Amino acid sequence: MSELQPKPKLKKPRGRARLIDGKCIACGARCQSSCPVNCIEMTDSGEPIVETAKCIGCQKCIKICPAAAMEMFFTAEEQKILDELAAESGGAVEEEPDEEGTALARKLAEYKGVWVFVEQTEGEPAKVSWELLGVGAGLARSLGVELCALVIGENVEHLCREAFAYGAAKAYLLDAPVYTHYRTEAYVEGCCHLIEKYKPEIILMGATGMGRDLAGAIATRVGTGLTADCTGLAVDDKRNLMQTRPAFGGNIMATIMCDKYRPQMSTVRPNVMPMPERKEGAEGTVIRDPFTVTEESVLTKVIEIIRDSHNKGGVDITGAEFIVSGGRGMMSPENFAILQELADELDGVVGASRSAVDAGWMPGDRQVGQTGKTVRPKIYIACGISGAIQHLVGMQDSDMVIAINRDSSAPIFEVATYGIVGDLFQVVPAITAKIRELKKTRA
Repeated sequence: MSELQPKPKLKKPRGRARLIDGKCIACGARCQSSCPVNCIEMTDSGEPIVETAKCIGCQKCIKICPAAAMEMFFTAEEQKILDELAAESGGAVEEEPDEEGTALARKLAEYKGVWVFVEQTEGEPAKVSWELLGVGAGLARSLGVELCALVIGENVEHLCREAFAYGAAKAYLLDAPVYTHYRTEAYVEGCCHLIEKYKPEIILMGATGMGRDLAGAIATRVGTGLTADCTGLAVDDKRNLMQTRPAFGGNIMATIMCDKYRPQMSTVRPNVMPMPERKEGAEGTVIRDPFTVTEESVLTKVIEIIRDSHNKGGVDITGAEFIVSGGRGMMSPENFAILQELADELDGVVGASRSAVDAGWMPGDRQVGQTGKTVRPKIYIACGISGAIQHLVGMQDSDMVIAINRDSSAPIFEVATYGIVGDLFQVVPAITAKIRELKKTRA
């Protein structure tokens, strides 16, 4: 009588990775860089293509994806084996415990709170700091944490109270003579001390000269990620900060996450986020930290402050309520005179696209766009501007956009409140003449 042979033990199939349609956020090819067998290629739009024949089912691309846009796919035969294994175990097949993931989760849980760095020069705050408190308040509500201000300088405690008026519940203050003028070394030491001591999970800074310099130095020192020039901020269900900015040369908008390191850091340009409502009399808690650095340890010394006095033609377009911008369609620098006439009637200023600035038709301080300035006027009139995404990033939050272009299929019309298809050399003077006529009538 033959002996009964034991039933062979089923081996759990590993499956193959695949992309879930519509979920990829073009995070920067993390899945491709994590693949040990190089079976992932990226499309021009930043989405992965998995060569399933080479995939070994290691799941590294799935674990690293911040948007959960990858999944494991099993054939009918593999799924049958999984079902049999589940039946034998009396339920679903248990996954091996992820000790690394558990340790990471514990580490990330130590960080709480949303911080906004309040930029100041000789006690005068930068407006972008209050704009960031507005968006920071929304992030803090989503995370269920406090919104805090980070104030550094000398005799700047009044900025803590100002931060409370714009929504902060708490302010961390470093107030000492060594912080009188901004110097990278001193400010980095102070910020890193507070980060190590209080452990915020999100830090926001303005994408100004000071903010860009300080944010990069801090991120390097604490060993975390930094996303620059963000145009949108939100949080997902895993407490990751979703940082949206132009990518691939400005051709797409990518959402970037720093899912394994804290704090999560972002810089945002002035005028990108709306200014929050100021609430007089709002109160909060000031945390005065005595930390300081010695003057001798700071190699940089401030000898003299030379203020930038704009020449007569210098214009700050970021604060203008009415902007008339010209692009390549203006044909020559002399033709910008008709835009100046219209801007004068509106008490506004003249702006320009990058192509007009690169051609030498307008100075660089008039450039609107990704590599120029971000504006939020009441009315933005785009004349002869096609509407490349690099330009749209800088003006798309205007209250009203009026586009004038001969090309009816120009991308600028997609964001325009009102579009005029026609010759700008006829349309603009006609608008100017009509405004003058209305002014005379009302006088």
